[in-house]
Amino acid sequence: MTMVKKPVFLVGVDRSGTTLLSVMLNYHPKIAFKPDLQFVVFQMNDSTNWPDLSSYYESLSYDRIFLHYNYSIDKQLNYPELVNSFLLQQLERDQKTIAGGVVHHNFDRLLRIWPDAKFIHICRDGRDVARSTILMGWAGNMFTGVGAWITEELLWQKFSPQLAPEQKLTVHYEALIRQSDEVLTQICTFIGVPFDKAIYDYAQHTTYSLPEPHLTEQWRRKLSNYEIQLAESRISTMLEEQGYQLSGLPLLKITPWLRWRMAMSDRWARRLFRLRRYRFRLYLEYVLSRRLPFKGWRKSVQLKINAVDQKHCK
Repeated sequence: MTMVKKPVFLVGVDRSGTTLLSVMLNYHPKIAFKPDLQFVVFQMNDSTNWPDLSSYYESLSYDRIFLHYNYSIDKQLNYPELVNSFLLQQLERDQKTIAGGVVHHNFDRLLRIWPDAKFIHICRDGRDVARSTILMGWAGNMFTGVGAWITEELLWQKFSPQLAPEQKLTVHYEALIRQSDEVLTQICTFIGVPFDKAIYDYAQHTTYSLPEPHLTEQWRRKLSNYEIQLAESRISTMLEEQGYQLSGLPLLKITPWLRWRMAMSDRWARRLFRLRRYRFRLYLEYVLSRRLPFKGWRKSVQLKINAVDQKHCK
């Protein structure tokens, strides 16, 4: 099987603008781009061994994103060939020449499959990322909400030196929104295609609107001083390294008591969010199915969860 040459991956933490940029790129006449390809690496680990294919097939059978894409699985292929076939299917369906997509976590593992891949790293203000993460129900407070931002930014710092200069590009979400033409031209040049105004056609066919500058730096208007301090107490140095200005508020002292309180409030907030979204019966099934050794039931419950989540994605 022919491996896709120089696929393009957009990497960065969830809620950093990856979906918007992926939708933009997908409307380019030459680029087939998916907003989530996490299933390509989610069973890979740090060893040199590839994931067990039978286990991988099983996980894909109830992965919401994979099922939505409706890729076919050729069981004659080994693991690298199989995940590569998903990109090939993408190119064939869209009749385009460049394939890629978003990978939020463990994106360093992609290099084992595609050594010549290109990586666009998008960074957004960690305070806005944390606020958005809370709204999604993935965190319960600003202190824990910045955790994923820290993880993925540190991963990029560790991973990017492994890449040749022509394989990596960092853009900031705020610049993408405020100077869209300039940043998108830079991205297209990096990928190796000319900038095309068709990129903006997404606004006519999706629920995403054209870039709105007032949506940046929402943390200044929508967070309390204490919430800002909770975030900055963990990421002040990293924010400044990324070129973001601090609020000027005093940093909190991170004590064991503060960590414990934030961990407890995070746990309960996420549970309450799931309870409201899935209702009591489905939430109880979800909790129990994760604790009992019944794979068929677990898959059935996960498919129900997928259906609810899919409604909230529309």
